[in-house]
Amino acid sequence: MPLRWPAMVIFRGAAGAEESRRALKTNQSEIPRCARNDEWTCFSAARKGQRYSAIQEAAHSHGCFPETISFGMIASMGVAVRCRNLVKTYDGNVEAVRGLDLEILSGECFGLLGPNGAGKTTTIEILEGLLPQTSGEVEILGKNWNAHNRELREVLGISLQETRLGEKLTVRETLDLFASFYRRPRSTDEVMEEMALTEKANSWVGKLSGGQRQRLAVATALMANPKILFLDEPTTGLDPQSRRQLWETVRQFQSRGGTILLTTHYMDEAERLCDRISIIDHGRTIASGTPAQLIEKLGGRQMVEFDATDNDPGAKERWRSLPGVEAVHEENGCVILSVRETHETIPALLAALQKRGARLLRLTTRQASLEDVFVHLTGRHLRED
Repeated sequence: MPLRWPAMVIFRGAAGAEESRRALKTNQSEIPRCARNDEWTCFSAARKGQRYSAIQEAAHSHGCFPETISFGMIASMGVAVRCRNLVKTYDGNVEAVRGLDLEILSGECFGLLGPNGAGKTTTIEILEGLLPQTSGEVEILGKNWNAHNRELREVLGISLQETRLGEKLTVRETLDLFASFYRRPRSTDEVMEEMALTEKANSWVGKLSGGQRQRLAVATALMANPKILFLDEPTTGLDPQSRRQLWETVRQFQSRGGTILLTTHYMDEAERLCDRISIIDHGRTIASGTPAQLIEKLGGRQMVEFDATDNDPGAKERWRSLPGVEAVHEENGCVILSVRETHETIPALLAALQKRGARLLRLTTRQASLEDVFVHLTGRHLRED
């Protein structure tokens, strides 16, 4: 999400505030500390187009945690997509979406995550104007589908989970065809170059690799010169190089002021690309925020995974009582602890195992991730059925 001037970011944790300011080359605001809490410090972004996620990463490296963006940024961005109390019912009794609220700001990359069957695809199809809602309000750039269907089609780019294109058309013919649907399309040559498809311009679609087909599907969405781009699992099945090429396309589109709604089954992708995320399950929002905020809400910023010979049913509560432990769950026979400080928890864990005569089989530590948040909230991994 590019920060637009004037914009202010509030950090929590005074310890790394000065280092964060230097690293970001920002100017401290006229009110350096909020009166209500001496550990909250305000900074204003010094460069136009500076991404909020970049500010987060730099601040985290100095022990500082961005909490919010001031009214200066919110007022300058506006709302690109909004839905209120969205409901979709099938056959009168199957609720796929149950009172969902979303608000996506102009210029941000917004991630919609959830396990299979959570209502993601239904929600996106309603926002795209492909499916009518049962009830609730939907606004795209301040307009609704009933009154402004054609006008909205001109400013949206849509890449579906599965896009079937004419196998006997060339790449150029396919993009020229999509360009003909819009009043002011982008140049076919420009889009092919952006999507690294220029060398395949005269190749049949049926002869393209999986990664090339996926890039072509996104290219068709870009032909409209859209203000909002809907990407429904755009990198599923792609090799690592193709995934990163598509990530760069997303960043370029956003740098031009575009808004993106992204669904993905890859947590690392959501963490890298999304400025904010909503996790939904059973048709409702269960958590929203920046990736850093969601990870912080998990309770612990470090994860300790271990396997030991002592794994009786009562062990879970015993591990929960260790110092610094915020949450405990088991996965594939291993115990996973969410902790604040590993230097407090690990010695206590080793002492507890020794006291019980148990043998440690494996122990690893790592940073908490969005995947941990997802499992904690939904009880399953994103790719599980």
